[in-house]
Amino acid sequence: MIFHHIGVACESIEEVTIFLKKTFKIIKVTDIIYLDNQLVNVCLLTCFDGINIELVSGVTVERFVKNKQFLYHNCWEVEDINASIELFSKNGATLISDPKPSKLFNDRKVAFLYTEIGIVELLEKNKNAV
Repeated sequence: MIFHHIGVACESIEEVTIFLKKTFKIIKVTDIIYLDNQLVNVCLLTCFDGINIELVSGVTVERFVKNKQFLYHNCWEVEDINASIELFSKNGATLISDPKPSKLFNDRKVAFLYTEIGIVELLEKNKNAV
């Protein structure tokens, strides 16, 4: 498992992107993409040191934003998403979103679990990467 990004819930991806660009050394910003299977808009920003921040807005995170709980999830890249779900589940995690392709990550599968450290997103490793 390799850390991939933190997910930040927000009301406006555009406004938070401006803040992050002014505050951190952001070297890459993806387009904003609507994920209809999650009912959210997302955008991935990359800092100069390789740390990724995913901004998430929409129906799924409205409650988090309303409660000012902006740190939404942490994401880990895994070799085998099903085996990782099984491992997390054996250790008390609850699956809250079955694996499904994400347009933000070139249709690699993602799954969400509720764990002792909050919401964890698992991102299946790109099997075509060299």
